Amino acid sequence: MGTRKIQDVFASDHDSPDSEVWRQYSKHRSCWVHLAASVHALPRRITRQEAEDIRRFEFTSPCFWDDFPHRERSKRVTSDKTTIPKQKRKLDTDMFERYLESLWRNLSEDKKTSFTYLDSLWFALYRGTTKTKVLMWIKKKNIFSWKYVFVPIVCWHHWSLLILCNLGENLQSKTRTPCMLLLDSLEMTDPKRLEPDIRKFLLDIYRSEGRPEKEELISKIPLLVPKVPQQRNDEDCGIFVLYFINLFVECAPENFSIFEGYPYFMKQNWFNYQGFERFCKKVLSFCS
Repeated sequence: MGTRKIQDVFASDHDSPDSEVWRQYSKHRSCWVHLAASVHALPRRITRQEAEDIRRFEFTSPCFWDDFPHRERSKRVTSDKTTIPKQKRKLDTDMFERYLESLWRNLSEDKKTSFTYLDSLWFALYRGTTKTKVLMWIKKKNIFSWKYVFVPIVCWHHWSLLILCNLGENLQSKTRTPCMLLLDSLEMTDPKRLEPDIRKFLLDIYRSEGRPEKEELISKIPLLVPKVPQQRNDEDCGIFVLYFINLFVECAPENFSIFEGYPYFMKQNWFNYQGFERFCKKVLSFCS
């Protein structure tokens, strides 16, 4: 599917936006052709520029469409002793978002006052050609009013998690330190290669909000890469990001400061693979 030409997607005037094919693609949203379907399903024809923007998105987000059945429900795994087959463990962005929304609905009201998250496609779209729109969407989230902001990242066919901490605090604070955490379950891919894009992303967020902080101070906000458990299965990265979010929400301190014992709870005993496997089955059962 990812090799189809953009003109093939839009040239079929006889294909109604209400067709079953377009309905399925528009819900998927994990790569350029499915994003194209989502736009095609709008009650208007897209412009040539919009089509070109989507074509450029082809290289920034992976497609998992063919990895999952679309009509048959997958069998649920009920035994804790049974390992889920490798091919069943990969998440697309639609599955990821559905589980994250469910997790959020079940948070306590107290937790909901400290945490928020961004859509898992926004960072990839920001790196593409829709930067202005992404910054407009983020502005509506009022992220400077939250202690912790989760930014799922899908890049180079791999999931990782950026956590923005205390952005609304004084950049020189010692008690509620503004900082960024990058959690990656596959460190061999060199998480720091994302740093230039992350720093441009953060600076643009400050600018779009009209914040008074100087660029020099913003550029010094620490980007930390804690040692976190590494995946044993190369399809697990999306589920690891959900698990990291779940654990962070449960264990994050009231006041996060890198001057007071960082990385706090993100040590070896915060995680075990038996717990991860149970979480993995829960996610995939929910998404099946």
